[in-house]
Amino acid sequence: MYRSGNVPLKVLALDFDGVISDSALESFVVALRTYEAFDAEGALSETSANLRNAPSGVIRSHPLFLGFVDLMPLGNRAEDMGLALKCLSLGKAISDQAEWDVFRDQTPVGFLTGFHQRFYQEREILRNQDFDEWLALLAPFGLFVECLRRRQNDCVLALATAKDRPSVDLLLDAYSISHIFMPSRIIDKEAGRSKQAHLGLLQERLDVAFEDITFVDDKLNHLEDVSKLGVRGVLAGWGYNGERERRLAMHRGFLVCELETADAQLFGAPGGEFRA
Repeated sequence: MYRSGNVPLKVLALDFDGVISDSALESFVVALRTYEAFDAEGALSETSANLRNAPSGVIRSHPLFLGFVDLMPLGNRAEDMGLALKCLSLGKAISDQAEWDVFRDQTPVGFLTGFHQRFYQEREILRNQDFDEWLALLAPFGLFVECLRRRQNDCVLALATAKDRPSVDLLLDAYSISHIFMPSRIIDKEAGRSKQAHLGLLQERLDVAFEDITFVDDKLNHLEDVSKLGVRGVLAGWGYNGERERRLAMHRGFLVCELETADAQLFGAPGGEFRA
């Protein structure tokens, strides 16, 4: 959890989606295409067909997208996006993490495994068909990217993400920040489902104490997971979370960062002091 006071910021590990990349639109588009393969004649088929070539603005205002984004904070990997669409197709109300976990446990493993595999195939197809179109769905959070450029020499920067490595590498290049992340400090989806696995691998590679790692993620469940290791957790308030998650994060002692003040909140004065 977050610790108040001035603390030297040694290692800053970052989630990618929802922290560096505004990827909700791309995730939704790919997840919807994937879901078609599992439920082609189901409740979402007509909506999926109507949205397939719709402008971004239309998609962002659609109730299905808004419901999808509301559920994103409760999931973790690609299969959870399929689970969110299944939940919405059934009209099932999910109000908190506990209800989500029960719904996930009740979902056939075959669906989760199959959706996970098919999701990355669909993403690769979309990316290869029209790279520029794919990239247009993945704008960076510009203020935070600028912060990373300014602060790249103030601490060790690393990524701990559930995203696939090819997409991460392409987007880092597109955002012009690939040079600030050494390849060995990019921990991608292959590390495992839990962010504990990601941070554990990073800790081994850097040979530092867990207490020296500050981890910024937009999902509260990830922060709670890694806090068991002793990692400092910070919620990115600009990511895929809402008032529900921000309120719970503050109640549980995590710092909630805002996009406009992330530089000062994370780094404080020049020299890299992590401030309350």
